Amino acid sequence: MFDVDRIIKTRILIDPIPTPLPAEFPHDEEVPEGCIELNGLSDDWGYNVDIHPDIVYAKRDLRNLVMTILEPRMHDGGPIEDMFKIPSWPCVVYIQGSAFHEQEIYLQLIRHIRLAQQGFAVAIVQYRPSDMAPFPAQMQDAKTAIRFVRKHADEYHIDPERIAVAGDSSGGHTALMAGFTGDDEPDTPLYSGYSAKVKCIVDLYGPTVIRLMNYWPSAMDHIGPDSPEGYEIGRKNVLEHPAEADASIPMNYLSEEKETPPTLIIHGSRDMLVPFNQSVQLYNCMKEMGKDVTFYKINNAGHGVLGFDNDTVLGIVTDFLKKHLGEPYFD
Repeated sequence: MFDVDRIIKTRILIDPIPTPLPAEFPHDEEVPEGCIELNGLSDDWGYNVDIHPDIVYAKRDLRNLVMTILEPRMHDGGPIEDMFKIPSWPCVVYIQGSAFHEQEIYLQLIRHIRLAQQGFAVAIVQYRPSDMAPFPAQMQDAKTAIRFVRKHADEYHIDPERIAVAGDSSGGHTALMAGFTGDDEPDTPLYSGYSAKVKCIVDLYGPTVIRLMNYWPSAMDHIGPDSPEGYEIGRKNVLEHPAEADASIPMNYLSEEKETPPTLIIHGSRDMLVPFNQSVQLYNCMKEMGKDVTFYKINNAGHGVLGFDNDTVLGIVTDFLKKHLGEPYFD
């Protein structure tokens, strides 16, 4: 049995030390034989992250639509003066891709946490799936979510003037649609006292021109009524319903006269689900209109895999966001 009393007899009982700072707490000099010491380490992953799940931002088609907000916060072990600062975080409203069907809302959670560690609040948004409500429901939900974030910015220490929209796959399409249209139609009146405009857009391998998708190599059908794109236009054949299909082209909502948020596009060269050319069409159109657009091709990467989850891509995204949203600041 472990001899607790033997140790107590050799020690003096110590009162709690009233200090909130780890750096001021006494250093323990003990080093048992075989213990490996590590020196000079620091917390360099960035901010801690608070998670606010299942926030209802709207009710549509008898369904509560929810978002989860990841809020950066100061490290508890930081300087005492930082503990009393009030932050004002730039925010990324993120739409998780799902082939326009029901979202697995936390599929990219590790990406969102790493982004939040860099000082960006992240609002992960649920939209209505296409079998419940076809286009333009998803982009309308995204714009409602942006307005909700502005309305409740103080609660989550978000700067309402520094909001971006981002998404991957079908969420990338939704982010483009929401970012390109802003306060214009198609829209809904909920939270109409707040703007849905954003400072910038991040599109990760999103579809853009659905009638062209099977004119480039793909592992799936994008034409039939039961394809993701068919569902998105009301469970119709994409080639047989060009008006409905072309209404979903983000570039059709651009003009040379209308201001467009700066846009970052990232796409893999071996994308089996959304052909790489979909982003080429978007990029070329935006360049022709003189828009601020940056395009990265990740050679040999697939549909969000084999090259996306690394510090290089994270750095590209965070540098873009910092350029257009700025660094977090504190009162």
